[in-house]
Amino acid sequence: QVQLVESGGGLVQAGGSLRLSCAASVRTFSAPFSAYAMGWFRHAPGKEREFVIAISGSSGRIDYADSVKGRFTISRDNAKKTVYLQMNSLKPEDTAVYYCAADLSPSGVAQRPTYWGQGTQVTVSS
Repeated sequence: QVQLVESGGGLVQAGGSLRLSCAASVRTFSAPFSAYAMGWFRHAPGKEREFVIAISGSSGRIDYADSVKGRFTISRDNAKKTVYLQMNSLKPEDTAVYYCAADLSPSGVAQRPTYWGQGTQVTVSS
């Protein structure tokens, strides 16, 4: 019912910034994009996939992983059905494949999202 396509990944030096985008397509009989909580996860080689950040669909509440507080932020444009991940002060340990996720439940998007994008690689060089 929801398809997610990430873009914006790439190679950046430590201390730099990158913005990821996630464009959603929602089938007409599904809930509107604005109803979905949207989140980002990342998966680094040899590590477990981890939750990064999420924004609710209604209140706009943002939840962060401690590792990205003060450096990453998330925003959404409901008219464009797009969510953005702004990453500042990037560190080599931020290197991972970043996945966009969606769920009608704000708690669900941070734990076990229903919908996933295909991922985009972010590499931070030291």
